[in-house]
Amino acid sequence: MKIEFNVEELNSMKKYPKNLYYKGNIELLKYPKVSIVGTRRPINYTKNLVSKLSLELSKRGVCIVSGGAMGVDSIAHKNAKHTISVLANGLDIRYPKVNSSLFEKIENEGLLLSQFEEGFRATPWSFVVRNELVVALGKVLIIAEADEKSGSMRSAEYALKMGKEVYVFPHRIEDSKGTNLLLKEGLAKPIYDIDEFVKKFGKEEEIFLQDEFLEYCKNNISLEDALEKFGSIVYEYELDGKIEIINFKFTIN
Repeated sequence: MKIEFNVEELNSMKKYPKNLYYKGNIELLKYPKVSIVGTRRPINYTKNLVSKLSLELSKRGVCIVSGGAMGVDSIAHKNAKHTISVLANGLDIRYPKVNSSLFEKIENEGLLLSQFEEGFRATPWSFVVRNELVVALGKVLIIAEADEKSGSMRSAEYALKMGKEVYVFPHRIEDSKGTNLLLKEGLAKPIYDIDEFVKKFGKEEEIFLQDEFLEYCKNNISLEDALEKFGSIVYEYELDGKIEIINFKFTIN
C-alpha cells in the first residue's frame, strides 16, 4: 500500500520521497526509532554487540530501523521486538533471497518500506536511496562496523548533513577502518557501554524472551545462532545454571 500522509522524519531528507510504499504495521512509524547499519560480513565481536544493542533498545520501546541486508542489518532486525526494514526494491521482491523468511516475519510483525513500486529490482543507485531513508527515520545513526569505502560511510554523510548524531562501536585498528576514521575525525561518538547508552531512550519495558529462548535451545542449534538471535541472554542463562553449553551446543537443566 502507498502511504498517503507526511512522515515527519523524512522532511530531513534532501528531497522528500515522491512515493512511499509499505507492508505491515504502519503504526511503527510513530515509535521512537534508531537506525543501525554496517557491514555484510561482521566479525563475531560486532555480531554480539549488535544483538545486545537491538535487544536492549527494544526493551525501552525503541523501533530498530535497518536496510534488510545480510550481516549487521539482519542481526539488528532479528533481535528487535519492533523493526522497520527499508528495501532497495519493490515490496514484492525478496532480496537478498537468503533473508526471505526474515522479510516475511517483518511483514507480519514489523514494517517493510520502499520508495519503489512492485516489480522494481534493486540497482546500485536504489541502494543509495534506501540508505538515505534508513538514516532519516532514526533519531540517531549507529554504524556497527564498516570499511572506509562502503554504503555505511555514505550513510554517515547523510546523518551528518541531517544534523543527526552518529555512534560507533570501538574496534581494533584493522577491524573497522571506516568507523575508526569517523572517530579519528570527531564525526562519531563511541559506544563503550550498551547498558548506559540505551538509557538515552525511554524507560525500560518488561519483555519476556525466556520461554522463547528455552524453546529455541531444544532445536539443537549452535551457540553462534543463539547469540545472533538472543544476545547476552545466552550467557545470563548459563550463569544462572538454567542451561549448559557443551561443545557449542545446549543442554537445558
